[in-house]
Amino acid sequence: MSFELPKLPYAYDALEPFLDEQTMHIHHQNHHATYISKLNNAIKGTEFENIDIPTLLGKLYKTPKKIRGTLRNSGGGHINHSLFWKMMSPQGGGAPNGELATAIDREFGDFKHFQKTFCEIALAHSGSGWAWLVQKLDAKLHIYSTPNQDNPFMQTGDMPLLGLDLWEHAY
Repeated sequence: MSFELPKLPYAYDALEPFLDEQTMHIHHQNHHATYISKLNNAIKGTEFENIDIPTLLGKLYKTPKKIRGTLRNSGGGHINHSLFWKMMSPQGGGAPNGELATAIDREFGDFKHFQKTFCEIALAHSGSGWAWLVQKLDAKLHIYSTPNQDNPFMQTGDMPLLGLDLWEHAY
């Protein structure tokens, strides 16, 4: 399996004024594409070539040390950004509804308190990384940050629901 750069589900300028066209283009065509190229080179001809990214990252510590760093950074960068593009929308924003809203209210009291907690954790992160809202195996929601391109798939059973890129080009 060779990983490919996913198409954005909207135009590069669709998130303006929050994210400008040039930033989106560089972030997608350069940063994300580089992660994919390095990932494909690292797994080419290995037993990991036909494993999907969430499974591969879940087994990261069982991979050979000589490619583990590349898998962590480039595989993580690929899946993080693939999720990130889908988490944003020109028509997005506002409080969620349905099951997610119910779960947020149960875990955080209400959406405003969730937003406050998420922002605090994101702003407290030092350096490059991500802030995440995840669902644990017990179905409870948690918020945490990870360094660099680490992500919830590297934590047993954590399913990312929302991710925020905390690198300097992300804000």
